Amino acid sequence: MKRRVLVLSTAVLLLFAALVYGSVFSSFGAGPESAVQAGDAGNLLEIVSLVRARFYRQVDVADLLSAYASTGSVRGMLAQALGDPYTRYMDQHAYESLMSDTSGVFGGIGIVIGIRDEQLTIISPIKGTPGERAGLRANDRIIRIGDRDTNYMTTDEAASLMRGEPGTEVTITIQRDEESFDVTIVRDMISVNSIEKIEMLEPGIGYIHLTNFSDRTYRELVEALDQLDAEGIEGLILDLRFNPGGTLSAALQVADEFVSSGDLLHLEDRDGNRSSFAAVEEGTRTPIPMVVLINGSSASASEIVAGALRDHGLAVLVGTTTFGKGLVQSIVPLRDGGAISLTEQVYLTAGGHDINEVGIVPDYEIEISEEEELAIYFGEAEVDLQLEKAVEIIRSQIYGE
Repeated sequence: MKRRVLVLSTAVLLLFAALVYGSVFSSFGAGPESAVQAGDAGNLLEIVSLVRARFYRQVDVADLLSAYASTGSVRGMLAQALGDPYTRYMDQHAYESLMSDTSGVFGGIGIVIGIRDEQLTIISPIKGTPGERAGLRANDRIIRIGDRDTNYMTTDEAASLMRGEPGTEVTITIQRDEESFDVTIVRDMISVNSIEKIEMLEPGIGYIHLTNFSDRTYRELVEALDQLDAEGIEGLILDLRFNPGGTLSAALQVADEFVSSGDLLHLEDRDGNRSSFAAVEEGTRTPIPMVVLINGSSASASEIVAGALRDHGLAVLVGTTTFGKGLVQSIVPLRDGGAISLTEQVYLTAGGHDINEVGIVPDYEIEISEEEELAIYFGEAEVDLQLEKAVEIIRSQIYGE
C-alpha cells in the first residue's frame, strides 16, 4: 500500500509596504471615493504587496489602488482588478474555518459552493443533509447569508457563516432564475465521506463513486479497492462526476495509487518556472482496464486525477467536459489574523495540458439533459447512459467484445 505525505506549506510575510508605496498612497486622493476605509490601511498595504509579488499574472499597483478607490473595499479591489474568483480576502473567522475544512466533519447545512459568473453559487447539495432537505439545488445563487450580502465574499467566508453548532438556524437568500426567496435551515453535524458507493456492477467490473478530496480520501479509496479485489475485480469505473475537488495532496495520492512512474502534475508560475510532482513506483496497483466518469461539475482535484490517468494511458474518460479549474492557490496568513487565498500558479496535467477555463474533454462524450443529470446525482435515474458506456468499454477490454 502506498503511503505518501505531501506537505503544502504557506509563508507568513511581514511587509513594510508603506515604506515602498508611500509615494503611491500620497497621490491616492483625499475624496470620499478614494479614502482608505477604517481598519483597511494595514491590510491594504500588505495585500497589495503580496499580489504584486506573487499573483500568477503581473499586476500594476496603480490598477489595484484604482480598484480600491472604485469599490471601497479590499474584497472589491481584488475582484475588480484581478478578475480571478479564487484570489480573495478572508477575515479571521473565515480563515479559522478553512483550517478545519479538510477533516470531512463539521456542523453546517451540507452544500458545496463555488464562484460562478462572480456570484456565490451552490455547486451541489450533499445528499441526506439539511441543505438537500430544504430543497436547495445546484446553480442556486446565494445572495445573502443572514444579514450579510455575498457580493465579493469568498467561498471560505461564506462557508464559515453557514457553519455553526448543530441545532442552530441560519437563513440564506436564494436567487433561482428570476425568483429570490429566503430559506431558514437548521444546522446539523455534517460528515462527508469521500467514497459514496462501492459495488460490483457485474462479475469483474467494479465501481467506485468518489465525491470529494479530503484528508480521508486516500484511506477510503484503498479500503474500497481492497473490497473490490476480494470480489474479483478485473476492470474499474471511477466516478468523479459532481466531484468539485478538494485538497491537492489527496488528488496526488489518488493518482499515485495507479501511476507507477512519471509526472502527475506540473505547476507553472508567471515567469514560466515549472515544478512537477512525480509518481512513486512502490505500492502502485497493477494496471487493469479503467474508465473515469466526468462532467461539468468535476473540478480541480478531480481534473488532476482524470488528467493524470488519461495522460499515462491508464484510463478512458467518459461523460462531458469538466469544469476547467486549472489555477493553484496558496493560503497566506495576514497580520490581522485573517488570510488571503492567492492564485500563484497555473497547473498543467501530467501530459502538460493547460485546462483552465476549458476543462478536459472526454474520450467519449455522452451528453445528457439537465433532468437526467439531476436524477443521476440523486440516485433516481432509471437509465445512466454515461455509466452504461463505461461498462461497455470495460467489458470490451476484459472480454474483447
